[in-house]
Amino acid sequence: MGTRPRIVSLLPSATEIVCALGLEESLVGVTHECDFPPSVLGKPVLTASRVSHAEMSSAEIDHAVRSQLDGHGSIYNLDEKLLAELKPDLVITQELCEVCAVSYKTVLQAARLVESDARVVSLEPNNIQDIFANIRTVGELAGVPAAADAVVRDLTVQLDALAVLLTEVGTRPRTLVLEWLEPPFAPGHWVPEQVAFAGGDARFGNASGKSRPTTAEEIQAYAPEVVVLAPCGYYKEDTLRALERARLPRGWGELPAVRSGQVWAVDATSYFSRPGPRVVEGAEILLKVIHPEIFGEPSEAQAVRVPAAAMLAEES
Repeated sequence: MGTRPRIVSLLPSATEIVCALGLEESLVGVTHECDFPPSVLGKPVLTASRVSHAEMSSAEIDHAVRSQLDGHGSIYNLDEKLLAELKPDLVITQELCEVCAVSYKTVLQAARLVESDARVVSLEPNNIQDIFANIRTVGELAGVPAAADAVVRDLTVQLDALAVLLTEVGTRPRTLVLEWLEPPFAPGHWVPEQVAFAGGDARFGNASGKSRPTTAEEIQAYAPEVVVLAPCGYYKEDTLRALERARLPRGWGELPAVRSGQVWAVDATSYFSRPGPRVVEGAEILLKVIHPEIFGEPSEAQAVRVPAAAMLAEES
């Protein structure tokens, strides 16, 4: 495999990493969800989803995903014929989450079926340092380790800058990030870290572990002062649309964050769901969401405030 391998990315985050390393021209295939940088649009697409975010409610999507996975199926299709035609040297996939992308086992089996010599690599980040390690791994495999070191160095400088800013922060508001609306999911993996880097209380969640279902009682007991709606795979517009049909946990309207107007919708897809370089930018956005009195409110492109009237809760 040469220093400029033909790369197929079966992860939107991997696509972002490959492009951040200056290897966009080496990227010969992507997923249906790869949309950043915008210049990757138009590259050959190898996947399709069996679940429609646009047409189904939050609860319906959850049911469809559980039904597929409980039956040991997949919610994604992989175009094996196209994979063979692209003749990649390197295929990047994952084992972390069956909901996020085509599974490693599926890709490995497909590579064998088409008798490909491609190296299939699984990225498994659980926290921000793992994400940085993944960037270095891709850089090593693609023959650009120096570029990877430079990207990680720049991201580390950004995080260090956040730490300096937090010296101005005297309190850490209780911050609830929801990774799904109905049923509600507490955040996992790197998201609690993002909250901590942004000066929020990050106890609600499962740092470096999987996101998990939560309950109305648990949310009420935590009494969040800031709520961030970041359903996995959703943009702000998707979240606002999903709220029209979603039923949030009982007692939602009585939460301190709801009563004070501190409920925000963010681009989860861009800054929270994808374990790529932009998770650091996600922490920067959260800094403004959590501490607007110090750092100013986020721009509308970064986050939008959700009015209480747009959020319906389950009946008691």
